[in-house]
Amino acid sequence: MNSSAHATRESSRVALVTCDIFPDLWEDDFPLRDALRERGVDVDAVRWDDAEADWDSYDVAVIRSPWDYVPRRDQFVAWAHSVPKLLNPADIIEWNTDKRYLAQLAKAGLPVTPTDFVAPGESWTPPDAGEWVVKPTVSAGSQDTGRYDLPAQRALAEAHVARLTAEGRTAMIQPYLAAVDEAGETALIFLPDASGELTYSHAIRKGAMLTGPDEGTIDPGSERIDPRTATSAERRVADRVLEVIPGGTRRLLYARVDVIPGPDGDPLLVELELAEPSLFLKESSGAAVRLAEAIISRL
Repeated sequence: MNSSAHATRESSRVALVTCDIFPDLWEDDFPLRDALRERGVDVDAVRWDDAEADWDSYDVAVIRSPWDYVPRRDQFVAWAHSVPKLLNPADIIEWNTDKRYLAQLAKAGLPVTPTDFVAPGESWTPPDAGEWVVKPTVSAGSQDTGRYDLPAQRALAEAHVARLTAEGRTAMIQPYLAAVDEAGETALIFLPDASGELTYSHAIRKGAMLTGPDEGTIDPGSERIDPRTATSAERRVADRVLEVIPGGTRRLLYARVDVIPGPDGDPLLVELELAEPSLFLKESSGAAVRLAEAIISRL
């Protein structure tokens, strides 16, 4: 590295965006913070809603753990559009923080978990039987999410949907994918390579979390996480999903694709995480360094 590049790096400032629940960052982001500092970058953990934050003073702001935005999504999206240089970019944040994007992906022919949406003012007739998941289209960390066994818990499921829509929120209903109980959920993490192309980095297994009706809680880090090697079928689904991201992937700093085996064993997309996902950097040697280098390349 020449001296001018070294000086530029040392004078660079990066904000890792968080919230007052984790004012010093969620622990999974400590390796990223440390890797940036080891490379001479000045790094601050900054709350997204900090009225005193000077976003113009940072070369880039990287969204990491702003997980209290859910009841204030409009404010969060407006904030994202106000930040001079934000990763991932504000239009992606706006698109991806409302899970109605799943309908667009399904329309594009991707293998998405079947999903029904119930907007405020609309009625919902529950299925006759089976296990179903109810949650809002804007949520984080399984907040306001419940699992219902019909017909026994029909009244509880109906009450959950009614509560969400009465609050002006859109509810989404999906079949509970029973394979998660043993196979778990696979999260595939994509980070930029040296050329800036978003490429597969690593994967983890998340154990099943939903055991019953919604209790309205959020407990980041409560699920069991283990390293996992993604299967070729999971990789193919993830690659297909990335191909239809609005604006392409080269402008993204990260992406996470969550899949669970469907009834036939083939992977179904559960969520595409582009806004504020845990990237499980502790579960993959070198991932934090790769991400730090990708940030530095965009300063």
